[in-house]
Amino acid sequence: MYPKSVQITEVGTRDGLQSEKEFVPTARKIEFIRGLAAAGVRRIEATSFVSPRAVPQLADAAEVVEAVRDLGPTITALVPNAKGAARAIEAGVHEMMVFISASESHSSTNLNMSIDQAIAAVEPVAKMAASHGKVLRSAIAVAFGCPFEGDVAVAGVSRIAGRLKALGIRSFTLGDTTGMASPAYVEALCGRLTDDHPEIDLTLHFHNTRGLGLLNVATGLRLGIDKYESAAAGLGGCPFAAGATGNICTEDLVYMLAELGIETGIDLEAMIRVARDMESCIGRPLPGQLMRAGPRSRLHPVSSVRRAVG
Repeated sequence: MYPKSVQITEVGTRDGLQSEKEFVPTARKIEFIRGLAAAGVRRIEATSFVSPRAVPQLADAAEVVEAVRDLGPTITALVPNAKGAARAIEAGVHEMMVFISASESHSSTNLNMSIDQAIAAVEPVAKMAASHGKVLRSAIAVAFGCPFEGDVAVAGVSRIAGRLKALGIRSFTLGDTTGMASPAYVEALCGRLTDDHPEIDLTLHFHNTRGLGLLNVATGLRLGIDKYESAAAGLGGCPFAAGATGNICTEDLVYMLAELGIETGIDLEAMIRVARDMESCIGRPLPGQLMRAGPRSRLHPVSSVRRAVG
């Protein structure tokens, strides 16, 4: 019923940190990525080569990539345009990710261009990726619903995937940018894309804004999808979408998959330590649950609890 193994891409140092107002030192970002690699995470979306004016938190993208590119995991980065792609290639990323919104309103607020313009901007990036032997993937944001327009037509998402496929892209991440996904919508959208484009590879990226993040993962698993994105401690949220809250938590996801008998290759206890370190660095409580309660195998002595008196 479920895949035997699942590939998790950690997005904490990109999607997780991008909205943080206080700059996280470059050395701490590198430390987080090293901790993730030591925990067994094999794919890390490390940063984004966007304009430092737009996202000051990621102004150190090149320094971060140069420091972690030889650790072992596949290091990928978001690139908004050809200029960003050139910087990413120079820094030594293994893969690049372009970003397209599924709604015109979100495309305008997030990219300052229409969907057509955004897709046109991908063409030179695709040529650069091909000429340098880099894998180019695409994220489709607000694929499960737009905070400005409401439901997004699955046919529209499929058309976007088709146009990007014509540029050579075969790997797509469907982004639940503001947590509007539901199991029924996950089934409808993934089913449509699988029918229309059977040769593409799907990754699902859920937020837990309305508490359905892991339930949506379970729906994806039932559909046979074996690739997911998440962030340590549940950090994150799109800075250009009202109401967006954290990504699903990597450690919570790893635990759920382990309880289902699904392999991830990630050491759960090591991942919990990374999540706690992330929370300590940010300086406020983050939404991860497992880093507080621990797995169900973690028992407590009777003497550690207060006895009822009656």
